[in-house]
Amino acid sequence: MTTAVAALRPRPDDHPFPARYRAGEQRNLRLGRSLKLLARVGDLDEDLMARIGRGFTERDELGAALADAIRMRAGEPGRVTMKQFRTALERGVDAVPDAAPALVDFFREVETVPVWVDQERVERGATVFRRMGRNAGDVLLQLSLIGGYRFGGPTDLLVRTDGLTGAATSRRLAETQKWATSLQGADALRPHQEAWRLTVHVRLMHALVNAQYEPEWDTEQWGLPINQTDLASTLGLFDGVPLIGCRALGVRITRPDAEDYLHLWRYVGHLMGVHPDFLVERERDRHRINYHVLQAQGALTEAGPQLAQAVVRAQRDRQWHGWPAALQPLRGRYEQERLLSMLTVFLGLESMRDLGLAPRPPWAFGYLVPLNMLRYQVLGRTAAGRRMLDGWGRRTAERVLASYFKGDAQGVGALPAGHP
Repeated sequence: MTTAVAALRPRPDDHPFPARYRAGEQRNLRLGRSLKLLARVGDLDEDLMARIGRGFTERDELGAALADAIRMRAGEPGRVTMKQFRTALERGVDAVPDAAPALVDFFREVETVPVWVDQERVERGATVFRRMGRNAGDVLLQLSLIGGYRFGGPTDLLVRTDGLTGAATSRRLAETQKWATSLQGADALRPHQEAWRLTVHVRLMHALVNAQYEPEWDTEQWGLPINQTDLASTLGLFDGVPLIGCRALGVRITRPDAEDYLHLWRYVGHLMGVHPDFLVERERDRHRINYHVLQAQGALTEAGPQLAQAVVRAQRDRQWHGWPAALQPLRGRYEQERLLSMLTVFLGLESMRDLGLAPRPPWAFGYLVPLNMLRYQVLGRTAAGRRMLDGWGRRTAERVLASYFKGDAQGVGALPAGHP
């Protein structure tokens, strides 16, 4: 058992869990059968369940303090401007004259690389991620994103913020893809490099959303708008789930590869403000936590189908470089059908029905698995084959990003306006 998992111990808590806690447990037991076997979980660990329950009412306190400082009126002591935040993001907090305590505390935390971070392992983890190619993107979109829409709470917040509905869907998908792709670059997570900046940017964005919506949010039902349990859930969807999904698609991921990939995401989780209780190094520990987080989730709400259907529709809006304008609709229809075909296998008929999605025959698996077996199980065992996979992963990421951004400037979500 890792130190992180061993740290998951109950603490006295006077606050009741939100109503969503374990509200969908009977359904979630069915959804988690495969994960339970994979993680070799016997009975539920009630100490771990209680820790997860408390997490619904815990926030990223450093991020919250910075968000409060940014939301202060001009002239108030301790106020932080967005210009100061951007300067610190690009050049370091020491480049900000007379920086407020909240800004200093926040950046001292994210600029200090934890002693447990091994930069060589982070780089190897980024390489593993990059070589997964489009397979990782497929799993993150289908199992991680759309699969996560089967539970209430974060989905309702996304609808409330218009985060993944309507005309904004393609842009939001593009921004998420941009952030994930940035993590695949060499040295990108070193302080003030691209992936580091984007990750810290997203952390502040989460804190500002929390500060904006918390006063009117139904915390008795959902917990905080963006809370530690949902952050841990999101981290698990980005680190543990792609390992499962990509292997199911025929991708060879060795144990050392998986551990390096998890090390990358452990550091990402730290930068995102995820509580150390939910940061792990071993794959089984991540799957174990993911299984318990799944059992703590609430039932499906109407937000889930709205979001899932919006993502499916968005496939037709993408623009593919090199395809004539007359054939773009055909490519869009292909991408939509491919997505539905893979979702039918990954999520199952019950979840497809719950999300209001029409099942499709599993034809996409019929070509992907043999192709991946050749790429990863045969060619990927040689140095030349690994170089090929690396180049393919880079090119695929660029094409997918371009198809979502459709010629617009690439970046992640803008921080709320009104704070100069």
